[in-house]
Amino acid sequence: MQSRVRIAAVADLHLRAAVAGKFRPAFTGLGAHADMLLLAGDLTEGGTLGEADMLCAEIADLPVPVVAVLGNHDHDRRLGYRIATMLTGIGVHMLEGDTVTLEVAGTRVGIAGVMGGSGGFPGHPGTPDEGSLEHQARMRRGPLDALVLRQALDSLDTEIRIALMHFAPVIDTLVGEPTKIYPGLGCHELADAIDGGGASLAIHGHAHAGTECGKTAGGVPVRNVSYPVLKRAYAVYELQLC
Repeated sequence: MQSRVRIAAVADLHLRAAVAGKFRPAFTGLGAHADMLLLAGDLTEGGTLGEADMLCAEIADLPVPVVAVLGNHDHDRRLGYRIATMLTGIGVHMLEGDTVTLEVAGTRVGIAGVMGGSGGFPGHPGTPDEGSLEHQARMRRGPLDALVLRQALDSLDTEIRIALMHFAPVIDTLVGEPTKIYPGLGCHELADAIDGGGASLAIHGHAHAGTECGKTAGGVPVRNVSYPVLKRAYAVYELQLC
């Protein structure tokens, strides 16, 4: 027998007054198309509590479980922890270096989540020892979160493992962005964690002008689900377990 798991995913909703209510109709119909919804960060435009209220209204009481990580814009006002608490309060599984296990038709699906960070890629290295302290911290966040992601994936005892993050783990899904900003958009060590941790699928956002589909060196599918890339409320990816 084959078990089929349908994963809906989107990132970079950038909830604000101008788009409030835009995604709600599609989200409320998710039960017919997917078994879960994964949100890959930058869920608010500027990390305000007002925008978080709009976000909660958008995704409250959906017919499928919702799992999310925050993105860099969700921390713009240093209120990321408040936004996470608000989302948890409406039943969203918020991940930051930890995991959640969902059961779909008898199949256990484990999701490990981190925000991720910058750090660079082969041929497009980061500069963690240069620039401002803020810049250095951003460049070091990717490798640090990669270690956390690997540990989280390793802790899962499930038939399917999914890696959820905001920043990109591969260059493939950055194609379309200016190459000079690749180091700021992600970190290749996240891909190493995905491969080493036995993930079946990796989901990210952040790269608004990037490309939807890519893969790690180990062959794990990587999907950039940024709303500006998808140009739809969510994409659905199917995983099958024989």
